[in-house]
Amino acid sequence: MSYRDKQYETCLISFEEPGIAILELNRPKAFNAVNIKLLEESYEIMEGFHLDPEVRAIIIKGNDNAFAAGADLKAVHQFNAFEARDFLDKVHKTVFMIEDNHKPTIAAVNGLALGGGLEMVLACDIRIVADNATLGLPEINLGIFPGAGGTQRFPRSSSICIAKQYIFTGDFFDAATAEKIGLVNMVVPAAEVMDTARKFARKLCRKSPLALREAKQAVNMSMNLDIKSGCRAEQIAWSMLFSSEDQKEGMTAFLENRKADFKGK
Repeated sequence: MSYRDKQYETCLISFEEPGIAILELNRPKAFNAVNIKLLEESYEIMEGFHLDPEVRAIIIKGNDNAFAAGADLKAVHQFNAFEARDFLDKVHKTVFMIEDNHKPTIAAVNGLALGGGLEMVLACDIRIVADNATLGLPEINLGIFPGAGGTQRFPRSSSICIAKQYIFTGDFFDAATAEKIGLVNMVVPAAEVMDTARKFARKLCRKSPLALREAKQAVNMSMNLDIKSGCRAEQIAWSMLFSSEDQKEGMTAFLENRKADFKGK
């Protein structure tokens, strides 16, 4: 059965317009707290988007009250060390499926984005946040610290000292602060979050899927490679695109003064 035909317990999927896929986290009574079922279902859906040739851009959202409020403490608080490690294996599998997805991912954030919820946002390529959203990594107050990539992705998006400030204190911060420290792309009124996300997704849908995929990978690799290795990887990916129909279409369209029609081939 295709992922499109399945009914999920903790997630909703929709395809409101061509090319745009929406994953909605759907545990509203728990403020979309992350449990194993949500991890497994969101991974399956994101993998479906990853492999689906009709999907060109992905929006990940929660509801008006919460994007996601971190790990479900009722499910994890009695873990022993090995169970905790197994849980994080599932967390990282899902988060990396977002980060490494061939399709660009847009986080549409309303309400709370705390702990693992914020860490999921940090794995997205573009982050659009409501002006009344509340963000934070409060795990330090539970005797632990962020374990879903927060210690790695926060300083890569902002700075190491700002990351330490919020990871060490567990303090919440507002959307304006998130924008100021470089953690999100844009802050908009709460009622405009999804419209803004859709508008951005439509823009991405008009680009070459192949070029977007390679550009995303090159930028992600820049976080882990020295500049010479990164530029060499960029060179190989850039050159490879010259074997694509999209490159021929894009350059021909420019020379003919018309809009390109990219097919992802």
